[in-house]
Amino acid sequence: MNLTLKSTTAIAFAIGIVAGGPAIADMNAAKAFLDAEIGELSSITRAEQEAEMQFFIDAAKPYAGMEIKVVSETITTHEYESQVLAPAFEAITGIKVTHDLIGEGDVVEKLQTQMQSGENIYDAYVNDSDLIGTHWRYQQVRNLTDWIAGEGADVTLPTLDLDDFIGLSFTTGPDGKVYQMPTQQFANLYWFRYDWFNDPKNQEDFKAAYGYDLGVPVNWSAYEDIAEFFTGRDLSHLGVDGEVFGNMDYGKKDPSLGWRYTDAWMSMAGMGDVGEPNGLPVDEWGIRVNENSQPTGSCVARGGATNSPAAVYAVEKAIEWLNKYSPPAAAGMTFSEAGPIPAQGNVAQQMFWYTAFTADTVKPGLPVMNEDGTPKWRMAPSPHGVYWKEGQKVGYQDAGSWTLMQSTPVDRAQAAWLYAQFVTSKTVDVKKSHVGLTFIRESTVQHDSFTERADKLGGLVEFYRSPARVAWSPTGTNVPDYPKLAQLWWQNIGDAMSGAKTAQEALDSLCADQERVLERLERAGIQGDIGPKLNEERDAEYWFSQPGAPYAKLENEDEEPQTVSYDELIASWQ
Repeated sequence: MNLTLKSTTAIAFAIGIVAGGPAIADMNAAKAFLDAEIGELSSITRAEQEAEMQFFIDAAKPYAGMEIKVVSETITTHEYESQVLAPAFEAITGIKVTHDLIGEGDVVEKLQTQMQSGENIYDAYVNDSDLIGTHWRYQQVRNLTDWIAGEGADVTLPTLDLDDFIGLSFTTGPDGKVYQMPTQQFANLYWFRYDWFNDPKNQEDFKAAYGYDLGVPVNWSAYEDIAEFFTGRDLSHLGVDGEVFGNMDYGKKDPSLGWRYTDAWMSMAGMGDVGEPNGLPVDEWGIRVNENSQPTGSCVARGGATNSPAAVYAVEKAIEWLNKYSPPAAAGMTFSEAGPIPAQGNVAQQMFWYTAFTADTVKPGLPVMNEDGTPKWRMAPSPHGVYWKEGQKVGYQDAGSWTLMQSTPVDRAQAAWLYAQFVTSKTVDVKKSHVGLTFIRESTVQHDSFTERADKLGGLVEFYRSPARVAWSPTGTNVPDYPKLAQLWWQNIGDAMSGAKTAQEALDSLCADQERVLERLERAGIQGDIGPKLNEERDAEYWFSQPGAPYAKLENEDEEPQTVSYDELIASWQ
């Protein structure tokens, strides 16, 4: 099985593109692409693949020679789209695609500029589904439900099969319309050294010290014990040199610090309400909505939970573990700097680890890999905090999704929609998923090639095939303006991380800042009758006495630690 990302030049040569020459928009180019790049790595037959390619050839004829621009953040999956699939699409359809790769924050900034100016900067965006509440309220993106039935009908692949997309609920508004189409997904899960946890000496010493079995932590109390046990532990009997740490995180005052918390750290603690895909009426940002999905508050005084006892507990635990059990440099790191650290071989576990790092953590020769190509580590569901209740969200799932702006001219949007479908089609999705390991289709997750590769991926396949995955979801529809609100998080929580403020002070400031944005949106009235409508402030005890979030402070925030055998956990999913 060839899973390498072939160079653009190699693919171009295989499908007959001559440098500087015209694109060959015909089935010969398509067949050459299928032979050179896809092979058997597809969820549909070769005849079905050729039928999809024929659709793209025919549907693209009105746009032959058009040059379109699309943009996404820079991750392995999008590099593959940009470097391999875009030139293949050009050869097959005659539509030239410039697929720009930039930082995630820059993507949001470009999209925000296009929303505000109406200028068509890009013909399509791969934009996180975290903006679903923004897109539904502002109505500045084309909802795909109406698009497919109307202006996009003639350029919609008959075998697109939206029901096959595992993240479609994330991109659906309260009105039942689909606003975005996922093109990559990854979750934040628990990561740990399976070899260290199964070592008899470690197991014996842990049981003697803590009175229960070393295993995957079910709750934060057990995670904390394991972090303490491994930090500074001598693992020379396992051939491990250097200092060992029981936790990995990052704490630099940087936009990525905000993702650490908006990406469901608070819901893992148990701050919000029960519900799928997000808690209702209070979500993982602590924002409360009414029965009309109008945001009504963020602070406890208005029924929100952003500064609630559960939120304070969440931030205090993160800071405590960062300081006590993590490499000293972690406090000054960003998301991207911290990501590769566990693969260096001296970290026992990480509560909040993105599966997007899987591809880089299974590279041969790493200290965390066995010689036979299997990993020494595994991923598992993240443990939950003391405020968590059954049915609450327990983790985050990123769903980068194709998004068409209303300000994009129809013909350019139609051409871009063809490209978006090409890179998510059943023809290419299995191969794309092997390269980037960011699943979007059920048919891909269940493909035999991933059954064969599962033991090399540390639990990724088992997780995505399990019923547990529905408890992981992106930011939901409670957030009415993601770009404006998201930037408030890193600035305020950075103050708590640095010690400039207590966790309570920082979260009081954060919820007040969020409510100022909600108030401005309410006064402006630009989101109509689905925009914010703030509650009157009340005594905190009033809200604590109501059902659900926000929850009053528990007298004891240390619960009985609980672990589970990883192998038994995986068996329970079968």
